[in-house]
Amino acid sequence: MEKYQQKTIKHEISCVGIGLHTGNKISMTLKPAEINTGIVFHRTDAAGRDAYIPARHEYVVDTRMCTCIGNKDGVKVATIEHLMAAIHAMGVNNLMIDIDGPETPVMDGSSAPFVFLLECAGIKAQGAPLKALRILKTVRYTSGDKELVLTPAEKGLNMHFSIDFPASVIGHQEADLDLTAANFKNMFSRARTFGFLQDIEMLRSIGLARGGSLDNAILVNDNTIMNKDGLRYSNEFVRHKMLDAVGDLYMCGYPMIADFSGSRSGHTDTNALLSAVFADESNYEIIDMATYYASLAEHKAVEEDEDLMQLECA
Repeated sequence: MEKYQQKTIKHEISCVGIGLHTGNKISMTLKPAEINTGIVFHRTDAAGRDAYIPARHEYVVDTRMCTCIGNKDGVKVATIEHLMAAIHAMGVNNLMIDIDGPETPVMDGSSAPFVFLLECAGIKAQGAPLKALRILKTVRYTSGDKELVLTPAEKGLNMHFSIDFPASVIGHQEADLDLTAANFKNMFSRARTFGFLQDIEMLRSIGLARGGSLDNAILVNDNTIMNKDGLRYSNEFVRHKMLDAVGDLYMCGYPMIADFSGSRSGHTDTNALLSAVFADESNYEIIDMATYYASLAEHKAVEEDEDLMQLECA
């Protein structure tokens, strides 16, 4: 079945935008990749150095306000989480991403433009088995009031996220997502990144948020939304945090079969959770998805037959 085959895009596609933190103009091209390539960033401007960086958790080098990956030559790409969320949700497994700067374009601050790019490029099955990371036992990471948990599930990636902020326009928010392309596109992809006016000066002093504007982020001032058009969803803040988690979890390198719960957490915590998963091989297994789901269906059929026989005997 194509559903359980590796996938890439049919045609390369490009975009140009501003980096959220650098403020630089950046060109990016998504290209088809061979089976078992994974998601790989290629810095086309890194002459004389290793320019390739796999989008894997072990390559994460910075998690301040975004997810940044880098290689042994010091070549980096930052703010990859919105793009990674779109790639994850749309079921793309192999992709080469050419980029001429140190950060992905922020576009409108959400994943929707990247979902659109992938749909325009088209997605194709590659005839090779699709593997998944299946969580076998509970893995928990806590840091202060932040908590993330992965627990075993029978199929798919089911997600829950909650946040709490002092600003009354945010407050306590929760959201749930059964990760499919349609669910992500329709309910989460348009949720934008957000920040607080009182933090802008500090962030820019350390080289962050230099490309941020009301065109690519929600800006909160005390208890006021400063964007004139308001919010896209009533709980857009938690939906964006969920979007970030979708992108950061794909840094495991595989689709995941698990239940995920995040509370007040961010990029640093999700990366730490993945490190905890891979620190103990008894936490997970890498499975062939077609074989796994065929076995699951066969097992359920046997259970149904046994239940029917018991009813008939009774």
